[in-house]
Amino acid sequence: MQQKDKRFISGLILKRENITNDLWKIWIQPESHFSFDPGQYCTIGYEGIERPYSIASSPKEDLLELFIELIPKPIGNLTPLLYELPEGTEVTLRKRSKGIFQFQTKYTNHIMVSTVTGVVPFVSMIRTMDLKKNSDYKLWIFEGASYINEFGYSEELALAGKNKNIKFIPTCSRPDDPKNKNWEGVVGRVNEVFGSVFKEINNANKENTIIYACGHPDMVSDVSNKFSNRYSFIEEKFWKP
Repeated sequence: MQQKDKRFISGLILKRENITNDLWKIWIQPESHFSFDPGQYCTIGYEGIERPYSIASSPKEDLLELFIELIPKPIGNLTPLLYELPEGTEVTLRKRSKGIFQFQTKYTNHIMVSTVTGVVPFVSMIRTMDLKKNSDYKLWIFEGASYINEFGYSEELALAGKNKNIKFIPTCSRPDDPKNKNWEGVVGRVNEVFGSVFKEINNANKENTIIYACGHPDMVSDVSNKFSNRYSFIEEKFWKP
């Protein structure tokens, strides 16, 4: 009998929801308790190929919720396999969550900048946070996408934005594309748009303000280059597919 690798547990895909033809969500039930902090990632595997994915769930939830973008072959390795998996399929899950991209409690102003699936860590943070107990925090969540159907959590984050201390600002970088003809919101690349937030913050500095950037490496690098010398900064770039 082959001995089971103690580094892994199994996970069962209980639910799948297609967002677009190359974006989807899955909910995985780990075979045993899986501990993580909001903003961290889990490492999923199938047929010996592994990749880290940020977790959208709150640690209080029983299932691990992931928001995944298909990266076609030959560039993509795991996502083309995951894309074909139906509900009821078993995947591997490394026992330990990882990542330092977490909510930084010592700051008052939290500016969260993301592209498409990069919004996932912020969703986990929002689901977990009790702003009634932490009413001094102010959060701005910026999410950029080429097409408006790529905003996978727009309804949830818009609802969170009804809290006076949270603002959700989705921005569309291709407003003239026919797919976006009904868009009436903010337009432009998220790394170029979000800087307007500093008009709302008095005396923002490294001691009271932090920028989180998660998503496309070019976006993250641009934000870092332009703002990390003036404000505290933490980043999470997309992993290899």
